[in-house]
Amino acid sequence: MNKLRSFLLVLLFFPILSYAQEKQNNFEISKSIDIYNNVLRYLNMNYVDEINPAELNETAINAMLKELDPYTVFIPESEIEDVRLLTMGEYGGIGAIIQYYDDNVHISEPYENFPAHKAGLLPGDAILEINGVNTEKKTVSEVSELLKGQPGSQLTLKIRREGEKNIITKTLTREKIKIDNIPYYTVLDGGIAYIILNQFTKDAAKELKEAFLKMKSENELKGVVIDLRGNGGGLLNEAIDIVNIFMPKNKLVVYTQGKTPDQNRNYYTKYEAEDTEIPLAILVNESSASASEIVSGSIQDFDRGVIVGQRTFGKGLVQNILPMTYNAQMKVTVSKYYIPSKRCIQEIDYSKKTKNDTLAKNDTLGPEFKTANGRIVYEGHGIQPDVKIEPEILSTITVHLYAQNMIFKYANKFYREHKTIAPPEEFEITDEIYNDFVNFVEEQDFSYTSESEKDFEELIKTAKLEGYYDNIKEQLDVLEKELRSHKDNDLINNKEEISEILKMEIVGRYYFQKGKIISSLKDDPELNRAVEILLDSNGENEYENILKGVN
Repeated sequence: MNKLRSFLLVLLFFPILSYAQEKQNNFEISKSIDIYNNVLRYLNMNYVDEINPAELNETAINAMLKELDPYTVFIPESEIEDVRLLTMGEYGGIGAIIQYYDDNVHISEPYENFPAHKAGLLPGDAILEINGVNTEKKTVSEVSELLKGQPGSQLTLKIRREGEKNIITKTLTREKIKIDNIPYYTVLDGGIAYIILNQFTKDAAKELKEAFLKMKSENELKGVVIDLRGNGGGLLNEAIDIVNIFMPKNKLVVYTQGKTPDQNRNYYTKYEAEDTEIPLAILVNESSASASEIVSGSIQDFDRGVIVGQRTFGKGLVQNILPMTYNAQMKVTVSKYYIPSKRCIQEIDYSKKTKNDTLAKNDTLGPEFKTANGRIVYEGHGIQPDVKIEPEILSTITVHLYAQNMIFKYANKFYREHKTIAPPEEFEITDEIYNDFVNFVEEQDFSYTSESEKDFEELIKTAKLEGYYDNIKEQLDVLEKELRSHKDNDLINNKEEISEILKMEIVGRYYFQKGKIISSLKDDPELNRAVEILLDSNGENEYENILKGVN
């Protein structure tokens, strides 16, 4: 009886505490707003120079939100187009990826059959002016804002093309640019359906379902691979509906928990599944996040398919976009999500963030949970793949060639000199092409410091500090000479790796994004491993054994 009485007292006392806390918070909010208003007003009246209240206000808001998490952000009216891109996968513009180098923003890749492509813009074109506005030294985001606008509106660009001195003027009409959720799908040898899903914007589930059913109706499928590598997420409902394609109706896919009861929701599959039996593999990597983790995590928890690749990003936070005054919006983290095993895959606890604290991922496994078949999975560190494939680590020279746009610029040169190439599945970098690339790089202002050189410089500093340098200088000189000779051969020693990236860059000039994808499928370790498992290539019933937890 005493225990019941104590329990009732706690229940009665808890609402009082909650009310008191809310009242205290409301007072602090009113107090803070009053102080902020006074600061802004006194600055406007007394600061020695003219101030821009709108800019100061946005800076203050952004600084405040930075104390929370990277996903809670203020969206001014000028950036509403970016919200459409996040949720709908569409915006008004010219349809091109842009990048900054050599003091200008350049066209990096025009989208096939969109205004930039139709106007004849090419990778490497430097954007000098947009509607009379000089863009030299403007950032990518600043130029992007100038390029975006209402579909149907016109803009005039002045560009400088690589290898040409004359300024070219182009007039384009903006269109609604819809970025494909599914840029490519096909049936691979052996009857494996392969679908790349790049994002979870509107209609992603519908498009994936249509692609799957089309391939299923035309082929005798042995399995399905869904590629979520590099997919940073999107709309929650699209993730649930994608799981529903392969899982029966009324299955709990994910649930959310937040501060208020209205944020605590369960999300179930709503329709009859299209196929609950076909073997399924999901490809993931460290850039697969949010909705990608809901799909791969719930498929893993249901033991419905095999997850192949690397550990995912670890974003278990849900955001809502809230309307604000003056056409502004705010994207706010409102809850955490939990997948069927009841685990949350959120990696970083932003509530423990302190001033000047850099929160980083760690590899310590969290609490254990179990899948439907009793396999052990872990919380808090993204989705651990069932079949782990070590990521390919690029050599130092390859990274620098890419970062310094050597590969990009050579592909532009190659495109100017060759009207056509073989289809993407057939095109290869020949010795002749690669030697031409090496000559091109040697003619450029290309240099880099290898990791060995960095370590060698540190060794010299330490040797001098400890008084050993004079005694070992002769040996150090020999070592330095040896390092230089090996570095001089880096372009040759890393030919295979560099050729693969060079091939995709060149293919992209002729066949755009789709061509790059087709070219990359030839030698894809994660995809090859997934196909091997689905086809049971080794005859050991590996797919079923993985899902049953049999080693």
